[in-house]
Amino acid sequence: MPELTQPEPAQPERRVFHYVDELLTDGTVCRRYTDGRTEWRSRGESGVVFWRDDHGMTGTDEPLGRDLIKRTYGDGRVIYGREGGYGRTLWSDGALTTNRSQFGGRLGGILTAVAGAALLGSIALPPDFLTPEQEQALQVDAGDEFVGADGGSDYGDWGGPGDDGGGDFG
Repeated sequence: MPELTQPEPAQPERRVFHYVDELLTDGTVCRRYTDGRTEWRSRGESGVVFWRDDHGMTGTDEPLGRDLIKRTYGDGRVIYGREGGYGRTLWSDGALTTNRSQFGGRLGGILTAVAGAALLGSIALPPDFLTPEQEQALQVDAGDEFVGADGGSDYGDWGGPGDDGGGDFG
C-alpha cells in the first residue's frame, strides 16, 4: 500500500513593499509605501499601533512577543508578521515590508535591496493562524516588554523623524 503524505502547504506569492516613516508634529507617524499607499499610525496602550490608510482601511498592529505581530484589519481579517531585523517584516500573506527610513536616499535603497535579498531566508515564516490561547502565551512569555510604553502618541522613544526602531511599529 502506498504511503500517504500530506501535501506541502502552498506558500503565498512573495511581494516586497518598501516604506519610509515620517514623524508628524502631533506625534503620529505617516508611512509612505513605494506602491503609492499612505498609512497614518498612532501608538496605543501596551504597544498596540492603530492605523488607517488612504484607501479607507483601518486596523491595529499588536505585538505578540519579541518579533511577532498580529495585524487585525477593520473587517476582522487577521495576518501575522515576523520582524527579521534590518527593518524587514515578513507577513503571512506573503508580503515583505522593508523600512527605508533607516538609510537615506539611493544608498538606502541599495542597502535595503541587498540586505533584503541576502537575509530573506533568515526570517522564519510567521504563523498563518494562532488560537487566542497561543497569542496569550506569546504575550505572557514576552513579559512586560511593552508594559509602560507610552499610551499616548509620543513617538519620541523611537528616535525621531524616520526612526521607528527598525520594525513595523513606527
